Amino acid sequence: MRKNVIAANWKMNKVLSEANQFADAVVNKVPADEHVEAVVCAPFPFLPALVEKTKGSPIKIGAQNMHYEESGAFTGEVSPVMLKDLGVTHVVIGHSERRAYFAETDEMVNKKTHAAFNHNLLPVICVGETLEQREANETMNHIETQVQKALKGLSNAQTASVIIAYEPIWAIGTGKTASSEDANEVCTHIRNVMKKITSEEVAEKVVIQYGGSVKPANVDELLAQSDIDGALVGGASLEPDSFLKLVEAGTK
Repeated sequence: MRKNVIAANWKMNKVLSEANQFADAVVNKVPADEHVEAVVCAPFPFLPALVEKTKGSPIKIGAQNMHYEESGAFTGEVSPVMLKDLGVTHVVIGHSERRAYFAETDEMVNKKTHAAFNHNLLPVICVGETLEQREANETMNHIETQVQKALKGLSNAQTASVIIAYEPIWAIGTGKTASSEDANEVCTHIRNVMKKITSEEVAEKVVIQYGGSVKPANVDELLAQSDIDGALVGGASLEPDSFLKLVEAGTK
């Protein structure tokens, strides 16, 4: 049975003291439950402190991005080697904001995915369509292309362990949320695409999250859907009480 993965994506928010306060507030309250996994994906400067503060707890710490090279003349970048050395376990790859503002391509997403696995990091691969693509009925074809290109060259074992985060771009930070049925329809499509790429057995193991204005008020309805296995959460993950409610929803 797939577990629900509730991942906080803090984006470019908080300062170190606030990150520490958050960790102190949640570290002893996140349940060790086989049905849910809690991940906090934080800005690079906070990662060492968060890893230290959450040691021995069920909380995993993730990065929001990384370069695909191990080292070199890439000023301002952070490598998978650095993340692994810190004790980071997860890394978000291909978020729509990275694609839109920093020109990340499907090919770069694929390189980063391979690099993550090469260094025992678990990739959270983001896919999603714009409002224009949805209105033009291009959602399914666009998502299929993103998934296929992101997973190119992975082994079945690697594919089975990836986390795919479906985030309709028009619903990120806008307060708009895809209906639970619409979100599940796309997540089911992603699983069917993965069945074509690998096998039904592999595809059924893959955790597929929904992201896009997820909050405590709507998370139960989303997680009740057949192919939604958690959430990648932005704004609603910044406050400890809200994050804990989201994680609690994943235990049901």
